Amino acid sequence: MNTLRLRAAAIAATFVAIAPLSHAHNAWLLPSGTVFSKADTVSVDAAVSNDLFVANHAPLRLEGLQITAPDGSAVKPESEAKLKQRNVFDVPVAQPGTYRIAVINGGAFASWKDKATGQNKRARGTPETIAKEIPADAQDVTITQSSGRIETFVTVGKPSALKPIGQGLELISAGSPTDLAKGEKASFTLHLDGQPAKDLEVTVTAGNTQYRDKLEEFKVKTDDKGQFSVTWPSAGMYWLDVSTRDGKTTVPNAKERRLSYAATLEVMP
Repeated sequence: MNTLRLRAAAIAATFVAIAPLSHAHNAWLLPSGTVFSKADTVSVDAAVSNDLFVANHAPLRLEGLQITAPDGSAVKPESEAKLKQRNVFDVPVAQPGTYRIAVINGGAFASWKDKATGQNKRARGTPETIAKEIPADAQDVTITQSSGRIETFVTVGKPSALKPIGQGLELISAGSPTDLAKGEKASFTLHLDGQPAKDLEVTVTAGNTQYRDKLEEFKVKTDDKGQFSVTWPSAGMYWLDVSTRDGKTTVPNAKERRLSYAATLEVMP
């Protein structure tokens, strides 16, 4: 599983505000179901793990949890439980259409050389607090901003279109992200700050990696319109992830912004 862990390290590095964890792990939300014919409740596991969709490392912190109903209103989670290796919560899904369940973060991290000792120092924080972590006499200071989104989708009845967010990396589906089936082609669009995210590599990994000798992931690239397509080889839960970096920072003195996106999608037989 070294390939998955090394790649996940790059993704996890942008989730610095989520938890003080080792970066060689996958961060994910796993719903108990993604398609319901009528009003129901979906249970969601939230974890950071060594193996995809297996809660065997640490819970995913939920300070940035946002649940959006089909009409755009906010939904409060229910029955939250904080466990040793995962967090769990329920989402009441009553409105017809597609729900967006996401953990969002905006963080920053800094590195510098201590003037007195010459040792390298590091700190993490939020865009608002990172400056306070850096000593006034620090040398060779480097500040990096991060923006991450981890999400999944649930539909009740007929799917509805996802409303664009316009910030960071986000997935926009030509169809429904919950209407996926084995052997069928699905088309998506990836946006960055509301504009097409061009020429980015998207990695798609099937779950249950702990039972396979081979990772069974594949990669596709977005075109000039930010579009890409996936033909699903088998049924099951999949993890889709992508990352990039640019210089469009909003944190004072930060020269680089690291962005990441990860989604859990269910593919039916």
